[in-house]
Amino acid sequence: MDGAFGLSADMLTVLGLVVFTMVMFTWEKLRADVTALLVLVILGLSGLVPPDQLFNGFSGNAVISVMATMILGAGLDRAGVLNRLAIWLLRVSGGVERRLVLSSSAVAGFLSGFMQNPAVTALFLPVASRLSTRTGVPLTRMLLPIAACVIMGGGLSMVGNSPLILLNDLIESANRNLPSGVATLRPLDMFAPLPAGLALLALGLIYFALFGRRFFGGAEDKSVAPGRTESYFARTYGIEGEVFELTVTAESPLVGMSVGEAESNPDAPLLLALKSGNESRLSPPVDSMIWVGSVLGVMGKREDVSDYAQNNLLRMTPRLRHFGDLFNPARAGISEAVVPPTSPWIGQTSSELQLRKRHGISILAVNRGSEVFREDVRDVAIRAGDLLVFHSIWRDLSMAAESRDFVVVTDYPKEEQRPHKLLHAAIIFAGAILLTLSGEVAVPVALMTGVVAMLLAGVLTMDEAYSAVSWKTVFIMAALIPLGWAMDSSGAASWIAAELFERFGELPRWVMHLLVGILTTLFGLVVSNVGATVIMVPMAINLAISHGDAPISYALIVALCASNNFISVSNPVLSMVTGPAGYRGFDLLRVGGPLSLLYIGVVVAVIGWLYP
Repeated sequence: MDGAFGLSADMLTVLGLVVFTMVMFTWEKLRADVTALLVLVILGLSGLVPPDQLFNGFSGNAVISVMATMILGAGLDRAGVLNRLAIWLLRVSGGVERRLVLSSSAVAGFLSGFMQNPAVTALFLPVASRLSTRTGVPLTRMLLPIAACVIMGGGLSMVGNSPLILLNDLIESANRNLPSGVATLRPLDMFAPLPAGLALLALGLIYFALFGRRFFGGAEDKSVAPGRTESYFARTYGIEGEVFELTVTAESPLVGMSVGEAESNPDAPLLLALKSGNESRLSPPVDSMIWVGSVLGVMGKREDVSDYAQNNLLRMTPRLRHFGDLFNPARAGISEAVVPPTSPWIGQTSSELQLRKRHGISILAVNRGSEVFREDVRDVAIRAGDLLVFHSIWRDLSMAAESRDFVVVTDYPKEEQRPHKLLHAAIIFAGAILLTLSGEVAVPVALMTGVVAMLLAGVLTMDEAYSAVSWKTVFIMAALIPLGWAMDSSGAASWIAAELFERFGELPRWVMHLLVGILTTLFGLVVSNVGATVIMVPMAINLAISHGDAPISYALIVALCASNNFISVSNPVLSMVTGPAGYRGFDLLRVGGPLSLLYIGVVVAVIGWLYP
């Protein structure tokens, strides 16, 4: 039975879920993946999606393809491909800033055509840091061009980003609800969006070649490397001074205290190491006990440490007798790491994460936009995009980074883990892409063939493959796909399309394309690129049918414009570069605002040319 405005109960429920999803994604009261699962459950309980189809999204081609591209990217990283890439970029650019920025951005954009955008960004952060360290080009002038080209390069192929991977599944779903007499829509080939992707990547390179220096010409050097960490961290975080050894005497009030209690004392220096008995440890757990004869490795100004030693009856030794090897810059030091939006650390404090006990890592500070937390840092709840300052052994840091809970920005000494597998990884990756182009094998099967080949060749272990997958991304995508099905099957998409056609149906096709591109961009800013694609594709296809245009052109505009977000840290790519480069919200708006408008114009022009 129809209600107000001719809407049925099912249509009202679906539209209500769309509004609910938008509000919850913006409000962030619940995590995005929890919201997506809640919407999935409501779709099942309400009967809008049959129970035997409700969880099909988890086994859909789109989700399997996303998982495969994540694992393939991890294989390239494990084999040291990007370390070789940094050396090659230095050689090609000759150290000249404009050539370095543009060549790095172009390569990052190309890779994003075959790997997930956040994965490419995570892999390029240490590469950019290394290039910045060796050339003196500030990260501020490198990271935003790289991030923008990563977003734009995602349009080079149908596996470049989540909306494009998802598109063919949504087209297949739309075919089940097409009006009678309308021809079935054919799935898009692997490189169907290539002309648009090339035009967008060229736009990004030209944009930053012309205006990059104007935007960030006076930027300070934000890069960090072991060779210059002391001055950088002193300037940025106030972390300065020397390392001293303090021996605990029998009269010291610290005897019987835990490390956490000692650190909470007023005027306590940074406590970085502890020796009890014959065991010396960097980043000791907060519950480690201090006894007579224990040796503390602390960092601070000489006069401050001397006062602390006198007040607590500790013997101060300026020369490192016990911790000389532990504090060797080639073995340990201070680093920065950014928290990606998919990290399970979000919402937890460092004390809850027990980083010292589990990973041997101390958090010295948290940089959040223009705010830096130094006091009671163990009780600061971590947010997406936070820049964390660590002190650790490089080997421990490298092992902890394998979980991908954080992305290390600092260029620190580490050995390539499997450089002898570099050729294997490159050949397998290229083979998987060529297999998808053959048309003889479905895209997810071709990509998973590459994954299996990397596992059999020893490029990755199975556990490393599991850890390479961002399960938050997988759950959001798989749980929201049925919302797109419900939009179509309930008639909500066709109702919205009919309303839009009634108001704008007499407008030229290019104006309709522009309208779809703008609406999708606005949705993408609120409900993520996946959410915008799921909501807009059924609506756009119905609008195209009403207007007598090619539905595929409208669907492709949606999939491309869903990622058109250069102004908000809700875009995972931007959230990962904002902290390391020190960008403010105004910087993103000033640079990304005009770029977003140009992006829509290029997409509409190229799609209009492809589908006349």
